Amino acid sequence: MKRFLILGSNSFSGSHFCHYLLQNGYEVMATSRSAEALRPFLPYRWQENELPHFTFEQLDINQDIQAFVRILKEYSPHFIVNFAAQSMVNQSWERPADWINTNLLAMTGLIDALTNYDGLEKFVQITTPEVYGSTTSLISENAMISPSTPYAVSRAAGDLMLKAYHEHYGLPVNFTRAANVYGPGQQLYRIVPRTILACLTGQKLTLDGGGKSKRAFIHITDVCKATLDIALSAKAGETFHISPNTFVSIRQLVDQIIEMTGADFNEVVTLGEERRGKDQAYFLNSEKVRIELDWEDSIPLVEGLTQTVSWVKEHLEIFQKMELGYVHKP
Repeated sequence: MKRFLILGSNSFSGSHFCHYLLQNGYEVMATSRSAEALRPFLPYRWQENELPHFTFEQLDINQDIQAFVRILKEYSPHFIVNFAAQSMVNQSWERPADWINTNLLAMTGLIDALTNYDGLEKFVQITTPEVYGSTTSLISENAMISPSTPYAVSRAAGDLMLKAYHEHYGLPVNFTRAANVYGPGQQLYRIVPRTILACLTGQKLTLDGGGKSKRAFIHITDVCKATLDIALSAKAGETFHISPNTFVSIRQLVDQIIEMTGADFNEVVTLGEERRGKDQAYFLNSEKVRIELDWEDSIPLVEGLTQTVSWVKEHLEIFQKMELGYVHKP
């Protein structure tokens, strides 16, 4: 049985990927710097009463690289998938050093430790299209990077460091850059669950810049399938875009959720100013993963939004008692 070490398993994408791996018969060692999240945010806890091939350990790579080295020796993973990152664009302007510490310095210590580990078949870095800056047309994976926020700069620097370790040490790394990922289990401050909550509770949603920026929204299950395909089959050193071929404005997305929930736009939405440094569009050409790995996205936006609305409704009583905004952890 192949063993996966997942870094950042409390993240939305990380927790779903753990679930996807367990469904497909893999052994999973999950780590996060925080204790396991609440059950509504951990898909691998939704159905399984017992997880015989799953282990969780709290690990902060910002503080304890030696604990990571110990896990390598004890668990001997064949694959490592790194979801651990400091995210959030707007907040990165407030304390940019925190983003550099996690997304570059801690990550560098982590991959440096891997130079003494012989059992690794693949390291998959979950990165972001924000390293490109705003785009005006479809771009491929060899597009020039042009980050426009401290968050994007930190991610681009981390990617370049990994690339250097691949070229100098032969680190078997792949990079994934996905469109806007959504689905049940997502953090409540993200646009899809935040809009659904506003519609169901009557609280106000501020639409930055009037929602003019355009994005492609892709269901987390489609992303998990692509990520596993890349880990198992992709040539080391390659980057892959994971994206549908349809794009919508944030305003169109919000309008669709409002229609689905029967809410009133004027009662739910407040129009706000655009965020500093916000990119207006990411148009990702995903032909590479489609052709080389025979991947296709399979869950239409309306179906995925319907799933997410049901998830929010199921846990609405819990969510109404929670802090809905982003809480920064340095």
